[in-house]
Amino acid sequence: MKTFELKGTKREGLGKKATKAVRNSDNIPCVLYGGAENVNFQVTNGDVRKLIYTPDIFVVSLSIDGKCVKAILKEIQFHPVTDKILHIDFLEIFDEKPIVIEVPVKLEGLAEGVKLGGKLSQDMRKIRVKGLYSNVPEKLVVRVDNLGIGKTIQIGALSFENLTILNNPINVVASVKATRGSKGNN
Repeated sequence: MKTFELKGTKREGLGKKATKAVRNSDNIPCVLYGGAENVNFQVTNGDVRKLIYTPDIFVVSLSIDGKCVKAILKEIQFHPVTDKILHIDFLEIFDEKPIVIEVPVKLEGLAEGVKLGGKLSQDMRKIRVKGLYSNVPEKLVVRVDNLGIGKTIQIGALSFENLTILNNPINVVASVKATRGSKGNN
C-alpha cells in the first residue's frame, strides 16, 4: 500500500461546543483508536483531500504533535446536505495484528463473452479482506479471460494469498451479460 503523510494537533476540549469551534476554523475533528488509548486530534481540511477523494487505499503516517504512528482510514462522516466532512476515524495498525479493510478490484483480461458481443459488468468495486497490513495489496486483480456470456465470477471462486475474504461467497464480482448483437443469443 502507498503511504500518506498527515500532520495533526491534539484537541483539548471535547464536546459539542469545542467540536463546533474546530469545524468553524476549517479543521476536521478526528480520533485515533486501536492503540493503548484513544487520541482526539484535528487536521486541516486541505491536508486530507488527497486521502479521501481517491479510489486508492493508503497507510497513513500520522504525526500528532510530533508523535508518529501508522494508521488506516476507518470511517468518514459527511454532512447529509452539504457533504462537508464532519469527522474522521483512524485505526492504528501494528505489524503483527491483522486489519479489516476494503480493497479496490481491478478486472484484467478480455472475456470470451465480450469477444462474442456480450457486455462485461463489474458488480463489485471493492472487496472486504482481513490480513496483516503488509500483505494487503493496493488492488485485487481478478482475471476475466474465461468468462462466457451469461457467466459470473463470485466471491467464493476467488482467493488471495495471505488474505481472508469477508464478503458473502455468493456475491457477484463480475459478469458478462448478453446483448442483442451477441452470438450467444438465439
